[in-house]
Amino acid sequence: MSFVEENDDGKDLRKPFLHTGSWYRMSGMGSRQSSMMGSTQTIRDRSVSVLACVLIVALGPIQFGFTSGFSSPTQSAITADLNLSVSEFSLFGSLSNVGAMVGAIASGQIAEYIGRKGSLMIAAIPNIIGWLAISFAKDSSFLYMGRLLEGFGVGIISYTVPVYIAEIAPQNMRGGLGSVNQLSVTIGILLAYLLGLFVNWRVLAVLGILPCLILIPGLFFIPESPRWLAKMGMTEDFEASLQVLRGFDTDISVEVNEIKGSVSSRSSRTTIRFAELKQRRLWFPLMIGIGLLVLQQISGINGVLFYSSTIFESAGISASNIATLLLGIIQVFATGIATWLVDKAGRRVLLIVSSSVMTVSLLVVAVAFLWKDFVSHDSTLYSILGIISVVGVVGMVIGFSLGMGPVPWVIMSEILPIKIKGLAGSVATLCNWFFSWVITLTANLLLTWSSAGTFLIYMIMCAFTVVFTAIWVPETKGKTLEEIQRSFRT
Repeated sequence: MSFVEENDDGKDLRKPFLHTGSWYRMSGMGSRQSSMMGSTQTIRDRSVSVLACVLIVALGPIQFGFTSGFSSPTQSAITADLNLSVSEFSLFGSLSNVGAMVGAIASGQIAEYIGRKGSLMIAAIPNIIGWLAISFAKDSSFLYMGRLLEGFGVGIISYTVPVYIAEIAPQNMRGGLGSVNQLSVTIGILLAYLLGLFVNWRVLAVLGILPCLILIPGLFFIPESPRWLAKMGMTEDFEASLQVLRGFDTDISVEVNEIKGSVSSRSSRTTIRFAELKQRRLWFPLMIGIGLLVLQQISGINGVLFYSSTIFESAGISASNIATLLLGIIQVFATGIATWLVDKAGRRVLLIVSSSVMTVSLLVVAVAFLWKDFVSHDSTLYSILGIISVVGVVGMVIGFSLGMGPVPWVIMSEILPIKIKGLAGSVATLCNWFFSWVITLTANLLLTWSSAGTFLIYMIMCAFTVVFTAIWVPETKGKTLEEIQRSFRT
């Protein structure tokens, strides 16, 4: 059954967002030549096609990261130019999280109705308007409006990109390609830090428009998610999309039948009753998806990253801005390593290693700050403890980047059943952004209360993550999305 809404003329209202059949035929679907390539060429074609799609949609997470990193290098300049108080600028910084929560609520339904590409196009528009509003702001009202609009777009992006990548990637590449999402976020943060050292805040806001300006035309040159097309009953476009992604000389019949079997087994209803969530195949993956995305935030990572300059100053590091930039560079490299490892070591192993490294690192930081309270500021031991605390913070960021940063988004996009993917994905993303807002809001207050106590609380959360992963999180490496769904039925 096809759930395609039509107007009075019988035309598909979502067609402007699909751009599938004609482009595929232009690309060679209608004139495929006899197979003359070996298996190596086929694998290379498949990898290039999927990688090109991932690189285009990765512009969305770069925008996400740029939004997150914008407030750090611009605080003093914005507050001086617009005469803002500390509390007014803090509100400006937090409004992106509020906007992202609203975007997260809508993200699942938008992605289900008009597709993954369509939702990314919609997300790009408020981001562009938001950056322009900030760039031309004369008072706090335009700053707040722009930040809310950016957050709304980021909320949609944060759900849609990992889902799209998971649905187009071959099973042996899905983890690495899925991790590109978080890698792009860290690159966006680093770009904001780096460019913020050389340009004023209004120019930096204009530069924030660039990822979306490239993303919008780029979406016209990549296929829609074949699994979404199959779910919506668009059989011809579904097979054409999958053929483009796998290569024109690849036999896709087995994968086509597996996807068709998966979507045809769903109920004809597009809604789900709460009573049905009692079924283990629905509540168990939902619990894992929400749990990992919540634990990702309550580890305190945003508190550490957002207030890294303050933490470094408390540790006795004078060049705190340079230290923050170096921390951003380390985060990019560590996330890049995770992108390479996730399909080799597996998701579950990386999560356990990552959260264990974070637990030990945060314990080191907590103990170092605790001892500093009992040591003279002029002593050598005080300086050594400052260095130890910085090393611990760097270790925590490296640990996060190796697993807890990219992997929860990969797993969420893999394990949520197609029947509840839109609703469940929205809820999981909303929970992630809500706790991101809570951590960002409370971190500075906690650090003022007690640096040692703050890192001890974060350490306990990371230790719980190790237990949560070891007991409940399944390994999804090397399995198709359909195999993962079947595993929850047993």
